[in-house]
Amino acid sequence: MNTEARRVVLVTGATDGIGRQTALDLMKLGFRVLVHGRTREKAEAVSEALVNEAGAGEADYVFADLSSMAEVRRLADDTLARTDKLDVLINNAGVFLHERTLTVDGFEATFAINHLAPFLLTHLLLPALRKAPAARLITVSSIAHSRGNIDFGDLRLERHYHGYSAYAASKLANVLFAYEMARRLSGSSITSNVLHPGVIGTKLLRSGFGMGGGTLSQGAATSVRLASDPALGKVTGKYFADTKEAPSSPASHDAGLAKRLYEESAKLVGVVELPPA
Repeated sequence: MNTEARRVVLVTGATDGIGRQTALDLMKLGFRVLVHGRTREKAEAVSEALVNEAGAGEADYVFADLSSMAEVRRLADDTLARTDKLDVLINNAGVFLHERTLTVDGFEATFAINHLAPFLLTHLLLPALRKAPAARLITVSSIAHSRGNIDFGDLRLERHYHGYSAYAASKLANVLFAYEMARRLSGSSITSNVLHPGVIGTKLLRSGFGMGGGTLSQGAATSVRLASDPALGKVTGKYFADTKEAPSSPASHDAGLAKRLYEESAKLVGVVELPPA
């Protein structure tokens, strides 16, 4: 395939677990994959390994510590330097932290890495997404979003911190963000969908929940379908699980909550808001 004709996808958190499997499976489908990792060494090594494993497609690497909004901005710059067109952005990276930690920007780390980083990255990469004929924005959430609650009076979780509550809140933020982007990008060439990858045996699952789960291939399947299936080219504002459209929590459909979260997030990371639908 002509390199310029390949669809280009950026997968964050692609050096391990579901993200790595997603990158591999998309390469096998002929995609050019930008493999994101926290460090240059890991991202470069994994991108080289994926080329050998896939036997198809292409891989390049980008790196950034997503706890730093300055590094997220550099990641966007590096991505735009590698491609002026982005067909798919998969915001896959995520963490589960047992102890409250503040980032260099003063944000609670779970909220920063799981929500603010993809929020900022998405906005910075909109120019490249707009250049694709039919771009897809894909956000990886979790069924844990159904137990999430967003307290705008305590986004830094200073009054009370519990690892699961912080994680669930960030995953609810993922769904609200995906739905709000679908509304604000309505009529454009960019779709926005969100997914639960399943209960998959990753490091995050073992660390956060102390349990095992399904295979990485099962965990990647929904992201891969959302990125590649022609039948989903115009589907937007939907939640998927087990590769199919599924219901999300009642709170995730609160348009007022989504709007407020969007506006607050834009202020926190310093981006111009997209016009509301």
